Amino acid sequence: MAEIFTGNFTQQEPIPEDAIAAAVEVMRHGRLHRYNTADGEQSETALLEQEFAAQMGAKYCLAVASGGYALATALRAVGVQAGDAVLTNAFTLAPVPGSIAAVGGRPIYVDVNEALTIDLDDLTTKVDQAKVLLLSHMRGHLCDMDRLMQICDAAGVTVIEDCAHTMGASWNGVLSGRHGAVGCYSCQTYKHVNSGEGGLFVTDDPEIAARATMLSGSYMLYERHLAAPAPEVFEQVKYVTPNISGRMDNLRAAILRPQLKDLDRQVERWNARYRALEAGLRDLPGLAVVERPDAEVYVGSSFQFLLLDWAPDGVQQVLQRCAARGVELKWFGGAEPQAFTSRYDSWRYADVPSLPQSDRVLAGVIDIRVPLTFSVEDCAQIARIIRAEVGAVFQAE
Repeated sequence: MAEIFTGNFTQQEPIPEDAIAAAVEVMRHGRLHRYNTADGEQSETALLEQEFAAQMGAKYCLAVASGGYALATALRAVGVQAGDAVLTNAFTLAPVPGSIAAVGGRPIYVDVNEALTIDLDDLTTKVDQAKVLLLSHMRGHLCDMDRLMQICDAAGVTVIEDCAHTMGASWNGVLSGRHGAVGCYSCQTYKHVNSGEGGLFVTDDPEIAARATMLSGSYMLYERHLAAPAPEVFEQVKYVTPNISGRMDNLRAAILRPQLKDLDRQVERWNARYRALEAGLRDLPGLAVVERPDAEVYVGSSFQFLLLDWAPDGVQQVLQRCAARGVELKWFGGAEPQAFTSRYDSWRYADVPSLPQSDRVLAGVIDIRVPLTFSVEDCAQIARIIRAEVGAVFQAE
């Protein structure tokens, strides 16, 4: 009888007990707003910012309402205005171009390659069209960040890194989010730390940090931040920076602080599961595993493979056959956006260019969520099921 997988692809691990205790303490005293503190007390949010800045080796950190809010705030803080062009990946999720649209910018899409990263040759041809690159490390895949920064630095392009899928990852020993001017992280349920929603923003630039803090709705309480620039920096921006409230509250910060301390161990656990999937799907005709560069330390919280140049009905057969055996796959090649799988030609509030290379890659991208509620053995079973069903469809074709 064929194997059936019975796990839940959207089930997260419980919130750690120390995080639950910290959250309960916040609820007991009732001071959930980050600036509602007792005499001599530092807010949970300010402590989170201080600790995450130290963890990332950054001078400044701001905790905000979501990863998407962090992206839009970063764009505003580096000076993007209505009508400005912003470079970004053709392969990303909707909040990335959405944040560009939110500030009135115009996305200029750069091709994706078979490594599922931004195509640096295409970036070279387009880098003179904008002053900012909003770089999405989509699904945890890091491009050659040394070469990317050389291209952007030579052209005077400011890089903002969307690290929603790469908290804890690195390239050549430099943590994701620390190559560009700003690194933005998500704390949404399906990311690497879980507060339901939430975002973190890091930078070494004092003026960017001050603008972002004012934008987040600090009013004139910026001196209560522990990972912010000196008060004199705020004097330069406080009268000309709008308040677009998006602060993180103390309850979510309390939930996050213990999780961030455990990030390295969680990364190891994700990667053990990723490697089980990778090993189980290698050397299968018709299926391409995405190879990871030696310079990259990744976080395997999701897994992608490619069914390049397959007919759409063949891909649909694989999806249906795997679903019948309990394995939930997402496809970025469908004619209509579904759930999280929209793509650049779905976002019709922006110009939709012709990108044949990206179209070919996206038509073959299959995506799997890898929750830590799965064991390594579960992932090996998932790989066996996918292998059997891809092989059956490929041979029939």
